[in-house]
Amino acid sequence: MSIVTFWNNEKEQTGKTLSAVAIATYMAIKHNYKILLVSTGYNDKTINNCFWKDKKIKKNSGLFGPNTNVGIENGIEGLAKIIKSNKITPQSITNYTKIIFKDTFEILTGFIGERERYDELKENYVDIITTANKYYDLVLVDLDYEMGESLIKPILEKSNLIVVTLSQRLSSINKFIAEREKMPILKSKKSLILIARYDKFSKYTVKNISRYMEEKNKVSTIPYNTLFFEAAEEAKVPDLFLNVRKVDEDDRNGFFLAEVGRTSENIIYRLQDLAMRM
Repeated sequence: MSIVTFWNNEKEQTGKTLSAVAIATYMAIKHNYKILLVSTGYNDKTINNCFWKDKKIKKNSGLFGPNTNVGIENGIEGLAKIIKSNKITPQSITNYTKIIFKDTFEILTGFIGERERYDELKENYVDIITTANKYYDLVLVDLDYEMGESLIKPILEKSNLIVVTLSQRLSSINKFIAEREKMPILKSKKSLILIARYDKFSKYTVKNISRYMEEKNKVSTIPYNTLFFEAAEEAKVPDLFLNVRKVDEDDRNGFFLAEVGRTSENIIYRLQDLAMRM
């Protein structure tokens, strides 16, 4: 049971959320892990758009069946109430999630509403993530920049692995190099570097980036893929991954799937390696 947090230190979009979506979906299908993807965003519907067309839907439903244990309020809002009443348990969290694949993949959706309410509710994320880790094989956290340092720091510290998600721009890479000098945790084995929206035809290739950053381990990537980004707007991400499972790696979609797979295996290997060192 591990917490894997997707993080970056930039306000602008880097592909972090969609990278977390791709890896969570792939792992649920490939490895049959029991996975919870936690959205910590404020009024961010990126994850919702990947899986549900009807944003007003209240009943939990998934490809492989409905969730019969549906709380009155989904996501952080509902969980905050049971935390306040000291009734939260690892199993109770699933009552407030939405199911993608029954028994393998659930999502705790982010907050949609007024800023003041979000600022109140976000204080509960540390407890939710810690408790969920006792029930799910993997808790993948899409850590939002707007959470603030007072919450970002403890979540990073509790994480078994931090997936540092960067864009394929020199400025983004340089900013992270400077940032990790201030944060020792980003220099440790707990940190894995991921380039999102990767373009293999750029001069900033994985090999060149790894050399530039003096990384001993090969940097991971999630390539830019037209079908994936379209599916992420049309609530068809699960269908896409199920449909492209057997495409050839020479195919443009095969390269995308292979890199998602390689990144997923890198995450699993690093978690296993860290567990053996404890």
